[in-house]
Amino acid sequence: MWAEDDLGGGAPACLESYKVPVEGKVYRMYHGTSRENAEKIKVSGFKQSSGGMLGPGVYLSRDLKKASRYPLDLPENERVVLRVKVNVGRVKKIDRQGHPLQKTWHDQGYDTAWCPPNCGMVSSGLEEDYCVWDPKRITVIGEIRPKTQGAQGAYPSDCNVYTMYHGTSREAAEKIKREGFRPSTHGMLGHGVYPLHILRGEGVVLRVKVNVGKVIRIDRQGHQHQYTWHDMGYDTAWCPPNCGMVPSGLEEFCVWDPRQITVIDEIHPMPVPG
Repeated sequence: MWAEDDLGGGAPACLESYKVPVEGKVYRMYHGTSRENAEKIKVSGFKQSSGGMLGPGVYLSRDLKKASRYPLDLPENERVVLRVKVNVGRVKKIDRQGHPLQKTWHDQGYDTAWCPPNCGMVSSGLEEDYCVWDPKRITVIGEIRPKTQGAQGAYPSDCNVYTMYHGTSREAAEKIKREGFRPSTHGMLGHGVYPLHILRGEGVVLRVKVNVGKVIRIDRQGHQHQYTWHDMGYDTAWCPPNCGMVPSGLEEFCVWDPRQITVIDEIHPMPVPG
């Protein structure tokens, strides 16, 4: 499980989902790499890639979960995500394959190319990619390693308490803080509360602690207990990452009893003030 630590007041904020980056602003973003390469970057700075979907540059994401999947060919325990601040400069939106400036945007005076989410450019559709031409616009401000407890892909231990996240609307977040979670009546795993959803659009992320109780692994569509796991005495159902259950390839949890979930605080993604 990959998660942001408390950053304090000095760190730039992430850009809110679907918000167009404002030229000249500084934003917090993420870059997934190997542990060995992360050390080189911290010493010598980023180096431009020789190519890529948007041509030469440094590729970043504002989505921690997406960045944590890279490099794709490395096991999770050999990866690290660098937390960076980026002065995006002049930004060009590239929202389709074959865009006339897809790989020549810098020749037209732009500093950063941006692919908005779900535009068809990024196969996962999770979030956008950014390509920053000049590595000097990027400063490393920290690194994130997978948590040993509840790490993405690691079977959650029965009765342990984990930090998780739940994306929702601002209005619903206030109601949850007053009245607690309410289980959904349907979903991929049936009745329950689904933490670890990725925030999309306007909203907030509630950081919660979850006593998972007795956990069952549901790793395929049509699993015999996909909707009946609670009847078998389980408190939480867990879909491991890349099992084919979740289109994004991320893991999913469903907690039957909302009383096993406690809100710690909330995260409001927002642009850095000018």
